[in-house]
Amino acid sequence: MISSELAHALQANGLAWHPASGDSFRIDRPDFEGDVFTVSDMTIEPHEFDTGTILGFNGTTEWALDSLALEHALWLPREDQLRERLGDAFRSLRRVSESEYRVELDIDGVKRGFAAADPADAYARALLARMDDRQAR
Repeated sequence: MISSELAHALQANGLAWHPASGDSFRIDRPDFEGDVFTVSDMTIEPHEFDTGTILGFNGTTEWALDSLALEHALWLPREDQLRERLGDAFRSLRRVSESEYRVELDIDGVKRGFAAADPADAYARALLARMDDRQAR
């Protein structure tokens, strides 16, 4: 799973989230640091309003939280979601050692690699670089 630090960096760089069933997120407050939630049509459902998206907690009796504004949630994109955002620049993900994965991109004929201990973090680093490249243009 992607680290909170990289998820924050992606969010700060403008990665938009449109919550869908199966998406994971954290509540972006210190007292919820270790808790990861999953959007599900059964328990946590996105509700669209004119004022923004609210994540509704349905049937959660173990603690008192009915809803959460989207801006208080930190999306933790999955590997497939990150890879999809890389688009045509993505070339490969490979394991380079027991403790390192590397995502390879080809951006306008320039090959670039991004390594991390977790595949999701390698994808996130590649996507951050891709977003920075697009913003620089």
